[in-house]
Amino acid sequence: MAGDDDQGGKRKPGFFKRLFGGGGTPDAAPEVRPEPAPETLPPVDSLPAPQPAPDPVPAEPEAPRLAPDPAAEAAPRRSWLSRLTGGLSRSSSSIKGGIVGIFSKRKLDDATLDDLEDVLIKADLGIAMATRITGAIGSGRYEKGIDPEEVQAILAREIEAVLAPVAVPFAVDRASKPFVVLVVGVNGSGKTTTIGKLAAKLSAEGLKLTLGAGDTFRAAAIEQLRIWGERTNSPVVSRPQGADAAGLAFDAIKEARENGSDVVLIDTAGRLQNRAELMEELAKVVRVVKKAEPEAPHAVLLVLDATVGQNALSQVEIFGQVAGVTGLVMTKLDGTARGGILAAVAEKFALPVHFIGVGEGIDDLEPFAASDFARAIAGLEH
Repeated sequence: MAGDDDQGGKRKPGFFKRLFGGGGTPDAAPEVRPEPAPETLPPVDSLPAPQPAPDPVPAEPEAPRLAPDPAAEAAPRRSWLSRLTGGLSRSSSSIKGGIVGIFSKRKLDDATLDDLEDVLIKADLGIAMATRITGAIGSGRYEKGIDPEEVQAILAREIEAVLAPVAVPFAVDRASKPFVVLVVGVNGSGKTTTIGKLAAKLSAEGLKLTLGAGDTFRAAAIEQLRIWGERTNSPVVSRPQGADAAGLAFDAIKEARENGSDVVLIDTAGRLQNRAELMEELAKVVRVVKKAEPEAPHAVLLVLDATVGQNALSQVEIFGQVAGVTGLVMTKLDGTARGGILAAVAEKFALPVHFIGVGEGIDDLEPFAASDFARAIAGLEH
């Protein structure tokens, strides 16, 4: 029985043999190990001979925990296109599944297009975009069959047509030194993280940066920006929690001018667009920035959280009125099935879209490419 075996795999003597000590054989005799050397462990007569201490664990077994995984090193890094497609999978699966369900066994008629419109609106493409897409699909195809993949291709084409004009790379005017960038948005949209990732990109391009920790309401935001400052070797202008944000913005621009920075990135506190008093505080920051540098802010980036859906439209409108938004960054596209909101925003406001984010990694914020986004959200293979 398994219970009669010890951990080393040898069978123990039976109960009576162990009780009376008889019946043993030379093979069953316990192994007698030599006593340790006197200089390491002197023998003690009153105690049984101690077993020698196990040999020290060699260094080799610990190496795999410290060294990079060879398999991970050998595996090629996923391309941005692959990460984008994966990040938009929740949105594309919802849209593609709806298209397949509608067009697999039906001819194209008004009811079919109404069903498709519902699918597109649920993906937050918006009524205007949904109407545009269904119109393009229905043109010349009534009472005919249409393959779901053809519907996806038309969808991608129409989305790209709207997004292509707003896919504008973020550019720093080196003649404006320091180039002042104000980053705004609602609570939790990812402003501070976006600043850190943008700082890493600009620093890699050889630009000297100063960071302004203007979210003075959150101690965590101040500390987070300090960490990004260390990573990018950039000075961070900060004040104690609760300090005046407008004054900090002024000081950050002054510091950037004095240390010869090419760019100053200024964080701001998150604020709901329907809180008038908070939006007035933001307006004050903008006014003070202009006092520090008459042409500033040279860029005002609004960070949008894709998971808020249609609420993003009102954010763009109000922040645009108060802060003069010049470009958009959309984050968290991997966390929603409503990624179509980017197309709805572009269709309504035609503001430049500089970056999109589909993850938490530093490389998961990338310049916006209309064609890649359109095909990914339509569920088409690249």
